[in-house]
Amino acid sequence: MGFIDKILGRKTADPGERRRRLLEIGRITDGVILDGQPNDDGLEIVVYLYTLNGVDFESSDFLTEEQQRDSIKYAPGAKVGIRYDPRNQGNSIVE
Repeated sequence: MGFIDKILGRKTADPGERRRRLLEIGRITDGVILDGQPNDDGLEIVVYLYTLNGVDFESSDFLTEEQQRDSIKYAPGAKVGIRYDPRNQGNSIVE
């Protein structure tokens, strides 16, 4: 948490809570996986692209353990479902 966040009383975002919230309130669109690679902790990170209202969004997300078991589904070039926040369309996760 940064200094400005502390002054403004902002909370640090919990990745699990963010995922739960997007699964609950998010809308779904189509996207495509651009790249994927493991990080130093062994978690798989995928970079993906999706388009909403003519605007391209490129983002990244950690795959869950369940998603990592089906790695072919998240290979570069694969089409996937993207769940995004309708109020902040850049906030998204891979389904």
